[in-house]
Amino acid sequence: MPTPEPPTLLAHDWSMGYPMTLRSVRLARLHVRRRLTMWQWGGDIDDAVLVASELVANAVRHACVAGHELWLRMAELENGGLVVEVADPVRAFPGVAAEADGEGGRGLLVVRHLTAELDWFLRADVGKTVRARFAPHPHPNPHPHQNSHPHPHPHARGGAAGCPVAPPLPS
Repeated sequence: MPTPEPPTLLAHDWSMGYPMTLRSVRLARLHVRRRLTMWQWGGDIDDAVLVASELVANAVRHACVAGHELWLRMAELENGGLVVEVADPVRAFPGVAAEADGEGGRGLLVVRHLTAELDWFLRADVGKTVRARFAPHPHPNPHPHQNSHPHPHPHARGGAAGCPVAPPLPS
């Protein structure tokens, strides 16, 4: 019998509720970019922001129910992977077309292209969760609280706790 793989542990986990309005799409983009930057996630932050934005936009467009909100969750895995989930109150999943027609319909195609996996599941209480997973990046940052750039700018000088130091005064 093969040995089961150990569970993947979370390095970071964050979630937030948003109203079902188009303004939430922009706000979610800002929050995702800020959170992933704070975590020093080693993957492509622009791709993760785009994926979260598309999933939130889909929830706002296709799952708006009075009195409900959507939930965005991100979890950075210990192996450097990232999970982006959006939960909404509608149990139906919009299909992913092979090709998009007109102005709309491209969002889930983009998400599928940028991520390693796109799936969804029904929630016990109400609605569904759409989940996109980014594959682990080859070299996750082993020290997430340290600077992720191994070679600082050649003219950078750091003081205590990485604070900038004023240049020396001329003699």
